[in-house]
Amino acid sequence: MAQNPPNNRPNGDDDENNPQDPFSAMFGQLFGGGFDPNDLPPQLRDALGTQGDPAAMQKMIQQAQAMMSAMMSNNASSGPVNWKLASDTALQAYASDDPAVSDARNSAISDASNLSGLWLDNATVFESNGHATEVWTRKRWYDKTLATWKQVTEPVAESVAKAITTAMKDQIPEEMKGMLGNADGMFRNLGASMFGMQLGTALGGLATDVLGGTDIGLPLAGTTPGIIATNVSKFGDGLEIPQQEVLLYVILRENAHTRLFNRVPWLSSKLIGAVESYARGIHIDMSRIEDAVRGIDPSNPEALQSMLGEGLFTPQRTPAQEKALENLELTLALIEGWVDHVVSLAAQNLPFAGHLRETMRRRRASGGPAETAFASLVGLELRPRKLREAAALWEHLYDERGIDGRDAVWDHPDLMPTAEDLTDPQGFTHRREVAASEFDDFDAALGKLLDGGFDNVDSDSEDDDDPGKPEDPKS
Repeated sequence: MAQNPPNNRPNGDDDENNPQDPFSAMFGQLFGGGFDPNDLPPQLRDALGTQGDPAAMQKMIQQAQAMMSAMMSNNASSGPVNWKLASDTALQAYASDDPAVSDARNSAISDASNLSGLWLDNATVFESNGHATEVWTRKRWYDKTLATWKQVTEPVAESVAKAITTAMKDQIPEEMKGMLGNADGMFRNLGASMFGMQLGTALGGLATDVLGGTDIGLPLAGTTPGIIATNVSKFGDGLEIPQQEVLLYVILRENAHTRLFNRVPWLSSKLIGAVESYARGIHIDMSRIEDAVRGIDPSNPEALQSMLGEGLFTPQRTPAQEKALENLELTLALIEGWVDHVVSLAAQNLPFAGHLRETMRRRRASGGPAETAFASLVGLELRPRKLREAAALWEHLYDERGIDGRDAVWDHPDLMPTAEDLTDPQGFTHRREVAASEFDDFDAALGKLLDGGFDNVDSDSEDDDDPGKPEDPKS
């Protein structure tokens, strides 16, 4: 961190001969040691939106100080995201309300996990991997899922880092470029820090909202089932349903997800790979960043806060990504539809199963503030928009084929239902039979060709069929 700059207040008094504008005063505090909110000019406190609340202003300045410190450090980040800053920012979102789980709650979750296993055994052929449902705090969820978040967000961050570096360099006056030294490294650190802070805010919000490791459709924690006890309790408040029943239903869904991902090994890689590929193709609108950088007024501290605000790095989708998003949403819908249907079979003895099913459907369809924040960050909404249609398809296949036949559809990615199948579930089997027949005909023709069957055609027959051959004069 840089050394404390002169504060223009020798002996603690204001120096009228060395006035300091609000922007300089703020950065003096950012890079300095202590901080007293009352030291800031009133107009700066108003611009920062803290409305005279020292605690709120203290928290905001601490975040900005961390980001600026990271930006100026030569070793701030070894990649496109400052993950330490992201983790610190996320921690601020959930640390104040992340209680340890009581022994009684642990026992209730263990009982619900055992019962859910028995019920799911009768609803799907996919067996459990033997892992009991883990009980997580919000911090534990963050730690367990961090590796997956790195995988799906770093490609986006790489685009942001390049855009930040290019935009900021273009705004540097020529006479200052020689003074900045390694400007590329500094601006790259700035991009990594800004993205890390935004990502930390989004993940911190998700940590206070999601119920388990698969709540947004991705196997964030692998195939080990787990729930966030505090969030499940919060979710159950106001439903007027016994907490133990809510807990059991949530665990049924979590374990159904992990059974599916465990028994269909290609599914996780396809899903994560699709998100990663989508992220790698993201294009950042350079003009928006350039306009934002150009528009910063050093005499207006609010401009910096605005630049860190929502939407600056919202990526622009390409036609190819729109198609990729359609495929991703179809896969998410098939996963959520299958889980919705299987859990409805497993939970049929629960008095409030129907109410909980509808609540979960609406929750997944609409998302929440935290999921919206994540969507604005990477331009990707992980929502199964055709969940109801997918659930109807799986229910039709269950009625037509039984449990074994329904789950056999997951045997190979080429067998998976299409968007047309969601629109017309009754036609699924007929379309597959037609496709299989066409493939058999093609396979037979290919085999005949490889065996030389098309080389031994009767030449007399060919001659008789030749309209250009002269007629036999004897005929």
